[in-house]
Amino acid sequence: MPEQWKDLVEEQKSFEDEVIRIDEWWKTPRQAGIKRPWTASTIASLRNTVPVPCLANASALKLWALLHEHRSRGTTELTFGATDPIAVSQMAKYMRTVYVSGGLSGFSENNYPGMDHADYPWDTVPKVVEKIFKSQQWHDQRQRQVRMQHRIEQRARMENWDYLMPIIADGDMGFGSLTATLKSTKALVESGAAGIHIDDLALGLKKFTIGQGRTIVPTSEYEDRVKAVRMQLDIMGAETLLFARCDLDHADFITSVIDPRDHEYILGATRNVKPLQEVIDEAITSGESPTAARDEWLVSAGTMTFDEAVEEEILGFKQQPKSIINIQSNDDLLNNYKSRVGYGTSLSQRRAIAKELLGVNIFFDWEIPRSHNGQYLYRSTVKAIIERATVVAPLGDVSWARMDLPDYNDIKAYHETMLSRFPSRLFAFSWGGEWKFPSSAGWTAERLKTVSQDMAKDYGVVWQIQPMYMIQGVNMEIEKSAEMWVNEGMGGYYEKIQLPATQRKPWKVDGYEKMSWCGGYLSDAFFAAIAGEEILQKK
Repeated sequence: MPEQWKDLVEEQKSFEDEVIRIDEWWKTPRQAGIKRPWTASTIASLRNTVPVPCLANASALKLWALLHEHRSRGTTELTFGATDPIAVSQMAKYMRTVYVSGGLSGFSENNYPGMDHADYPWDTVPKVVEKIFKSQQWHDQRQRQVRMQHRIEQRARMENWDYLMPIIADGDMGFGSLTATLKSTKALVESGAAGIHIDDLALGLKKFTIGQGRTIVPTSEYEDRVKAVRMQLDIMGAETLLFARCDLDHADFITSVIDPRDHEYILGATRNVKPLQEVIDEAITSGESPTAARDEWLVSAGTMTFDEAVEEEILGFKQQPKSIINIQSNDDLLNNYKSRVGYGTSLSQRRAIAKELLGVNIFFDWEIPRSHNGQYLYRSTVKAIIERATVVAPLGDVSWARMDLPDYNDIKAYHETMLSRFPSRLFAFSWGGEWKFPSSAGWTAERLKTVSQDMAKDYGVVWQIQPMYMIQGVNMEIEKSAEMWVNEGMGGYYEKIQLPATQRKPWKVDGYEKMSWCGGYLSDAFFAAIAGEEILQKK
């Protein structure tokens, strides 16, 4: 007979002890601020009988302390997106965290590279995280071995970098169903991720190349993704931070109208015209531009939100509404409508309220403008970003509004409103490598110089990344070096790279010739220790 629980009382006590341990863990400073929709008993029932150690916990607690240190000081952690352990070893001299970007991983770590569509295998980022995490441990090991060969007074003059930089990993949109999100989260934590971010973009519809096409999922689906990540972290006993990222800014589409919380922002046709897809199909058949046909159709269909259609109807109202007393003005009527609708008011409820006030049915059809993929047209606003961020904030540790080509006024409005709701909130932000920062969007040369520091001090943006550098900056430097090498050969290399690298003071640039960095001393120590030699410096 296979070995089983021989004592059911013992089995029950083991389970109840686990529940108590989980409850006590949730009371720690690291976990106490999280509002969970499940109980410790639920999590205990989903755990293994024998606890599995979580290797990322030390790094995660380090990240937690670092970000809160920045928050208390009004400073920020600035870092790059990276996938190369060699590059990460040099970042450690100036930075205290590293970001593993999914987009960058898709370019450099994927057999079929391409634009950032999150169409790479779901285990791509976990593999990059594991590669960097293990390289960090190796650098930490070889540095310690070198230092321990020297007396204490000598070590003060030696390198002592903190190579164990917490890794924040790109979880994209979870790569499928909730079970896929659970599994990808587990893989990231097991690989060494101290932080994970999850977003609200639609799987398979991530487009950044044609000027329009960003598609989000309903608020309810986004909320479930965040819950899935948090639940997996709880099951694993992981201290890994959850960055709840909202990519709603500049979104053009939403996949579904299932959640009433999204209805305020969905666009519909206010005129009874052909469906958009028919018009585009006809344009393609006749050889015309589908983009031009789309733009013309949007105007002819009178596309707007239902609330905008109500406002247009009221402002153009000639006949007194049946249910409104004669002295009520159009402004009063509009204010009456606005006071009765709000966050979560469904379209059907909005229709009923408008009919009650105006006495007429307003034509509004959000099916007519649907795209070829069935997406609904969407109007993104800062208000909508704030609403989504507010829904998931209790489940997450850090809030992050991704804003491509951002308006500074939008950045300000988002963070100020969120801080009014969550005064001690931690925030993250990412900067693009192609933004123009126009004055029309609130940018000035003076503001740009100090914006990273100002956002930390004023808004609590404690973690800021530049994910483009490892493509933009590194490619620029490699291109220059390649040109020099081809044109000048070894003479140019010796003068412009080798000499500066090997003669730089106070230390050499890290490279293969630097025995401490490449692990030469560590290898010698292994051989010596195996041979029975004492490898430590005598005091």
